[in-house]
Amino acid sequence: MVLLNEESSAGSNALPLRIKYSVSHNSLSEKKEIDMPKDGGAGRIGVIERKTNETKISVSVNLDGTGQNDIQTGIGFFDHMLEQLSKHSLIDMTIKCDGDLHIDAHHSVEDTGIALGQAIKDAIGDKKGIRRYGHYTVVMDEARSMVALDLSNRAFLVWDAVFTSPSLGEMDTELFQEFFQALAGAGGITLHVENQKGSNNHHIAESIFKACAKALRIAVEIDPRASEALPSTKGAL
Repeated sequence: MVLLNEESSAGSNALPLRIKYSVSHNSLSEKKEIDMPKDGGAGRIGVIERKTNETKISVSVNLDGTGQNDIQTGIGFFDHMLEQLSKHSLIDMTIKCDGDLHIDAHHSVEDTGIALGQAIKDAIGDKKGIRRYGHYTVVMDEARSMVALDLSNRAFLVWDAVFTSPSLGEMDTELFQEFFQALAGAGGITLHVENQKGSNNHHIAESIFKACAKALRIAVEIDPRASEALPSTKGAL
């Protein structure tokens, strides 16, 4: 079992009509002003553009969507997993990544996790009314995986999954942990991932992404019994 802890560096929780977001990485700094997608005023939306010397990424999410997605990272198996994350969370996602794949997929996978975590955090906003916690177990044939998460603004990953194959398609299996570490860190998520059973590496990975999707769907939903309340006795998240 691996325990990882990372401080979140995402921006403000407030969700304005336009986001001004600044990224500085590898001596490259860029500030962009991004128009929100046109959605008729419905939905909690987050939009991020992130550009470094290694990757150029744009992400938009709608937490109140239907699971529609347009995923293009240049990494086939990773696209397939992100499509599962969108479909089963009912979060609409548009993710475009132009990365240095001539080196390997590491930067693209990690930076996509960072940008997606930031977009989800921005879309949630002040966290009033959300259920905050989510927990789900998914089976896929012989594989069974559990994900439990807390939108706590305390970034922490517990990873308990082992792959016996070094890669799936063109994606190194060690990068799954890197993705979820980045997602938790940028999204301010306490995230526990546990693969409980499985021998097929494809099934193990897919059951993890689907379990995360279902847990995330629960956590971001508005609780009709407490729609104006912050889900914390501290008065802040």
